[in-house]
Amino acid sequence: MKKNILIFTLVLINCSKTDKTDFLLKGITKGIKDKTPIYLKIENQTIDSTNIENNTFFFQTKKIEFPVEAVLRINNPPQYKSIWLENKEILFDASKTEFIKYAKITGSETQKTSDSLYQEIKKLSYKESLKKGMSFVKNNPKNILSANLLSFYSTTWGRKKTKELFNPMSIENKNSIYGRQISNYLKLNKNFKISDKFVDFEMEDQFGLKKRLSDLKNKVILLEFWSSWCSPCREENPNLVKTYRKFKDKGFEIFAVSVDNNKSSWLRAIKKDSLEWIHVNDHLKGDRNVASLIYGTYSLPDNFLISKSGDIIARNLRGKKLNEKLNQIFE
Repeated sequence: MKKNILIFTLVLINCSKTDKTDFLLKGITKGIKDKTPIYLKIENQTIDSTNIENNTFFFQTKKIEFPVEAVLRINNPPQYKSIWLENKEILFDASKTEFIKYAKITGSETQKTSDSLYQEIKKLSYKESLKKGMSFVKNNPKNILSANLLSFYSTTWGRKKTKELFNPMSIENKNSIYGRQISNYLKLNKNFKISDKFVDFEMEDQFGLKKRLSDLKNKVILLEFWSSWCSPCREENPNLVKTYRKFKDKGFEIFAVSVDNNKSSWLRAIKKDSLEWIHVNDHLKGDRNVASLIYGTYSLPDNFLISKSGDIIARNLRGKKLNEKLNQIFE
């Protein structure tokens, strides 16, 4: 998944200054019913919406930091398209396809370069894609795309490399939405090692009640990071339920951090998978939640096993290995 995002985001752009002003996005679609809502989202937040009429739509949204990566989405049928917005008139042309993800975008130089670079990136392995992305960030510290990439891959590349790449960036990049995200990661991340003490945090559970990791006294805790949309997480949940039921009366507890940005999906997954332990979410911030930044999670599922004395004693234990470790602890 991260490689696909790299394909769309690893692009060149000459503009390093951001302005807050108006822009115009004109859209043409095909075969979409009148009054179908279309949403403009940035960082998972809907910043504007309109209805498609006669297979056309317009956005002229104020106070956007340009350039910025956005998503156009419709819900019926579910479709989306990533698009780089610039402070100019942009045409979104899906007149030759009923799927907006195949739209042709003109007027955005960032998008134009992204489309051409796609052909090169898609031939690379995931590892090669990461290497190319890191090289781009290093060689283009004034480019807004460098900040975008570094923000997305900060937990993958780690705190040390992220700091190394962030320090030489321009003031404009550091003050951008992506620069602020990188700064927050560097502020919060602890780069944990086995035997380090856990770091506390607070989030709300599914009922809106505040929960802290430190509320669990004299417990062996599995700090679990997961999501309703994570297939490996959902596949592992039946095993985790069995493990929980086996050891909970011996002093074992699970503190599950959801990286969902859709509360309904999160709640449905808890119910469907019969997950009986503590669940929290950081106001639907996705992978930018405070716990993920502190603990540096970059893939799902992930977890940290914490001893009764508060030491991190293992990471990413699942199934048989988790049971074996818990047997050793509670024997």
